[in-house]
Amino acid sequence: MAFELFIAGKYLKAKRKEGFISLITFLSIAGVTVGVMALVIVIAVMSGAETDFRNRILGLEPHILVMNYSGKFDNYSRILSNLKENNQIKGASPILFAQAMIRTRHSFSGVMVRGIDPESGFSLIKGFGSKKLKRMLNKDGTDENFPGIILGKELANSVGVIKGDKIILMSPNGFISPMGPIPSMKRFVVKDTFDSGMYEYDSSLAYIHLKDAQKLAGAKNKISAIGIWVENVLNVKTIKDGFSDILSYPFYLRDWMDINKSLFSALKLEKTAMFIILALIILVAAFNIASALIMMVMEKTKDIAVLKAMGATNKTIRKIFIIKGMIIGTLGTFIGTVSGVVICLFLKKYDFIQLPDAYPFSTLPVQLEFFDVFLIAICAIILCFLSTLYPSYKASKMDPVEALRYG
Repeated sequence: MAFELFIAGKYLKAKRKEGFISLITFLSIAGVTVGVMALVIVIAVMSGAETDFRNRILGLEPHILVMNYSGKFDNYSRILSNLKENNQIKGASPILFAQAMIRTRHSFSGVMVRGIDPESGFSLIKGFGSKKLKRMLNKDGTDENFPGIILGKELANSVGVIKGDKIILMSPNGFISPMGPIPSMKRFVVKDTFDSGMYEYDSSLAYIHLKDAQKLAGAKNKISAIGIWVENVLNVKTIKDGFSDILSYPFYLRDWMDINKSLFSALKLEKTAMFIILALIILVAAFNIASALIMMVMEKTKDIAVLKAMGATNKTIRKIFIIKGMIIGTLGTFIGTVSGVVICLFLKKYDFIQLPDAYPFSTLPVQLEFFDVFLIAICAIILCFLSTLYPSYKASKMDPVEALRYG
């Protein structure tokens, strides 16, 4: 191997008359570098976006929901206590989902109401601890003894309310009177707003105390689901399978991956598509490596003939040109990987690129993952290796007598 490496290294140092071949070699290295660098940066941004979306969603959504086929259900205390005994669960809390209309002095709007239990001792809204939720949602003797409500930031803006304003929630689940059905109404005071960064949530969600939600929806002592929060959010499928001994029909489970399957499937597809598209840049650079090796074979015809006359085997000739191509590919991959990682670290530390308000994040979300960087580097080296096979094969099959005669 040392002999083949020595000859390949000599061939990399082109003579003056071989300057054009040297330029192609340089362009091949540059092409691999740019392709790998672009791929590392783009995949890191895509991974960062996926993680950012996941964190925003999980700031408001339970990791697993225990639901009932009949809809709302009661007598959930035993299930709740059994779930809390599981070491993999860090929190569980009852939740009631309800649809309502919010009425202010300025406007009406539809709203998705979530009745939550602050007494569960678990933070149900990102940025709102259990003590803060208790203080805001429980009746405290102030504000004319109205219960509190927490609105999404965009919802509060659309109906024109701020902290301390009074609002009325109206639910279609009212009662029948001689005049016909009358919706259930209840007055609340806006205690605060939340900003998840997800417009779909911020423009439609409102949180109230579970007991107030049960009164509003006419669902006494009933809930829609039990929210479960686990330590490892990426392992919810395995954890969910372990609940079979606790839960049976008519109960069923839905995890955050199932609920947001379309969003994360789209992100995964986009990430895969970007990987394939940018890998084509590396493929073009690999073609340049093949071109450079083919021209080198044509230029070194006499050298190959002399080496064969001195006893070099076809295998030795193949190794020489494969090693030369791999030096080019490995050098380009190394420079591209290092450059991509360094740029990603700078983008993560310094906010060079500001995104418009249309995006849920203000700067590029960058998350470097070792597996992604490793996979990119391996793919680049494999493509470069494949590009060396044909030129090295043609060089090894060269007839030394014919090469010396016509070279």
